[in-house]
Amino acid sequence: MDTAAPAPTPALRALAWCLHLLIIGLLVLAAARAVVDSRPHAATTVAVAVVCAGVSAAGPLVARIRRSRPAAAWWLAVVGACWLGLLVLSADGVWVAFPLYFLQLHLLPRRAGLTAVAATALIAISAFAAHTGSVSVAMVIGPALGAAVAVAVVWGYQALYRESEQRRRLIEELTATRADLAAAQHTAGVLAERERLAREIHDTLAQGLSSIQLLLRAAERALPGTPGNAARHVDQARQATVDSLTEARRFVAALTPPALDSNTLAGALERLCATTSARHRLTARFRLTGDPAPLPTAHEVALLRIAQSALSNTVRHAGATTADVTLGYLGDHVVLDVVDDGTGFDPGRVPEPDPDRGGFGLPAMRARMHALGGALTIESAPGQGTALAARLPLNPAGDTEREGRP
Repeated sequence: MDTAAPAPTPALRALAWCLHLLIIGLLVLAAARAVVDSRPHAATTVAVAVVCAGVSAAGPLVARIRRSRPAAAWWLAVVGACWLGLLVLSADGVWVAFPLYFLQLHLLPRRAGLTAVAATALIAISAFAAHTGSVSVAMVIGPALGAAVAVAVVWGYQALYRESEQRRRLIEELTATRADLAAAQHTAGVLAERERLAREIHDTLAQGLSSIQLLLRAAERALPGTPGNAARHVDQARQATVDSLTEARRFVAALTPPALDSNTLAGALERLCATTSARHRLTARFRLTGDPAPLPTAHEVALLRIAQSALSNTVRHAGATTADVTLGYLGDHVVLDVVDDGTGFDPGRVPEPDPDRGGFGLPAMRARMHALGGALTIESAPGQGTALAARLPLNPAGDTEREGRP
């Protein structure tokens, strides 16, 4: 079903009611003057005016007229016929032409509306001339100027309405686009958080559990011949369990690593080396070079995690006897070096990560460095040990901290 008009707005509805009230007011005026002036056919004029007012009032009250363009056109034709009858009886009916212009332009298509307005103006001029018996310039200018004003107002409103609709559609598209973008960002955030948690679990809980497993195996081998060594290994496993439990609680509390809570990065690395040397058959030594500078929390967490993961890989896979951990402040960069004398490996033939056998260490290290704008380099060869270098920019106040902070 064709609509009679664009979706009604409060301003449009108010304008429509004003037009109908104006028509009724002019009809009442024409009927009153016919009665007061005792004009011929006064009773007929009043009757036609009442009928015309009733038909006009049906416009905003009948739902079909409001919703259907054909129904509105028929209603407008009936109003026009009543107006013609009034125009034949009284010259005062000429003034009803002005609100009729607006109704015709609003309810009819543009070309039909223009034609109806022109015909209404011509009929008004002709009827007024017939009642007065003469034609003057003022008589022609009045209805013609009213028609021009009506066309300008209605077309101007329609242009504003189209612009408003375009703006509304644009806002809806922008809202939908923002919703899609927010959903995409949420999905990306979820994936990034999963990746971060995977790195955190690998670098903390998984490494701690692996260390506990190695210590318990060592205690098992020491029994029953050397119960003292077995007890020492069990005590170290217990301490590793405490550390792993602390890390698990940190996940819940979303805090920084316990090693950094009341310590510097250098102090945390030194403690890590001491703990590793005490728990495993590996001599881990720490060295600090350069002048320490403040680092974002994300940088400190990343470097500590990389050191933990590198030493864990050394213990589990390298068969090394010594490992040197060096934290160096070099101008605008900080570098963490981990060098061991183990069996080494071919960096170009690192197996894909396997959830059952591990292997997340190197990809997790590279992901950490990439997220913070740094770089990770690994130099190794079978039988020649391994040298790992993690390099990060010194940027305490940059966006990196906000990006990398959990």
